Amino acid sequence: MKAALQNYKVRMQRVLDYVDLHLDDDLDLDTVSRVAAFSKFHFHRQFTATFGLSVHRYVQLARLKRASHRLASNDAESVTDIAMDAGYDAPDAFARAFRRRFGQSPSSFRKSPDWAPWLAAFGPLDNARSKLMQIIYDHEDVTIRDLPSTPVAVMAHRGDRATLGETIEQFIAWRKAAGLSPETSPTFNIFRSERTPANPADYSMDLCVGTDQPIAPDDEQMKAGVIPGGRCAVLRIVHNTNNLEAAALFLYRDWLPASGEETRDFPIYCRRHLSVFPNVPVPEMVCELFLPLK
Repeated sequence: MKAALQNYKVRMQRVLDYVDLHLDDDLDLDTVSRVAAFSKFHFHRQFTATFGLSVHRYVQLARLKRASHRLASNDAESVTDIAMDAGYDAPDAFARAFRRRFGQSPSSFRKSPDWAPWLAAFGPLDNARSKLMQIIYDHEDVTIRDLPSTPVAVMAHRGDRATLGETIEQFIAWRKAAGLSPETSPTFNIFRSERTPANPADYSMDLCVGTDQPIAPDDEQMKAGVIPGGRCAVLRIVHNTNNLEAAALFLYRDWLPASGEETRDFPIYCRRHLSVFPNVPVPEMVCELFLPLK
């Protein structure tokens, strides 16, 4: 039974990977059902039962998410080109769908994104990608490493996660100005609170870039910091690296009690490798989650 379930989930994961890698293609029911090797007469119900949304809505949300990232991160791209790549025949249709989903026009979002409705709109998409993650991990996937201390520049986000997108924009702009690209300078996130604390205002995370260059004392955005060295349990995550809760839950609920290890006094954190979406498709995203140990 367990092997059959695992095979079923693998086939469903193959569909998500295919969709995320072929957002510019015709993703009709015949195509995606063949990827999973399921009958097209049943696949739409199987997909909805597994992920909580239809194939059509998943594709639509995935295209809109890529489009919104391109709007926010690349002023050189025209709205028309982004609309066409998102599967819309005309910019007006794209603008109507975008406003209906986010409460902003594409041009308004490009100038000043409102991230709260953006996060809410893509909740079903992120939840769908997370549904397969809880069965992926095994104790053998975790390694223990002795890591050196890493000097970093730190931008702290404190407050509702709905405003995290604004902090990320500032972080990206700062590192670009400093010449610290993701390809040459590692990116870290330090999770100082739960993903969804009881009081949203208590959400706390540090955005970090590895560097030993000095930070100006009067820099109001960035502060110099250090990720302390020491032993860490390391879990590599591929695909849905935006929501690491399932991976963290596995470490705390399953791996840690069975390992005999104890945590040390530093928060769980991750390293994000190279570029991030939309520069690379979701299936090619990789990060490592570090649980500090004594």
